[in-house]
Amino acid sequence: MTSDYYETHAATFFAETCAVDMEPLYRRFLPYVCPAGHLLDAGCGSGRDARAFRERGYTVTACDASPTLAALAATYIGIPVAVCRLQDVAWSETFDGIWACASLLHVPQLELAAVMQRLARALKPAGVLYVSFKYGVGEREQNGRRFTDLDEAGLTALVDRITGLELQEIWITADRRPERASEQWLNARLYQC
Repeated sequence: MTSDYYETHAATFFAETCAVDMEPLYRRFLPYVCPAGHLLDAGCGSGRDARAFRERGYTVTACDASPTLAALAATYIGIPVAVCRLQDVAWSETFDGIWACASLLHVPQLELAAVMQRLARALKPAGVLYVSFKYGVGEREQNGRRFTDLDEAGLTALVDRITGLELQEIWITADRRPERASEQWLNARLYQC
């Protein structure tokens, strides 16, 4: 199960991801969030992105489903990290932006629309949502983790099912980790309308 994987491998995952340079992706997201706005790092993993956002002057809330990873991230970021599955997000009109980087891809495909609807509700009016998925189609398991892969058509069809979200931009990138540069990611920026 995916949650067991992150509990078992939390220290390794933290070490492998906390220093990855995500600056090119921040440049596609942060200009659309009001300065010093309130961001949710949904599925924060190592806390790398939440820390970067705090350093840029944003108010940050972070959550992760793995208690061990959340504890490591809290120390790294310098703020408490809520232990919360994305399926249980219950905020309402709280955030100017939500960063869901490589986190929604662990949600089963049948649950994705409901989870995205929860994230849409958590955004303030005109709030911005960033999401990323491994590029592809369908569900799979790899090394103890489950993935839902999406391409442009799959993401567009998913967003069409969600009230209050509209796609602003979709783009494809290579993995930011040099040893995985051959892996492709589907990125998207959406806004609350």
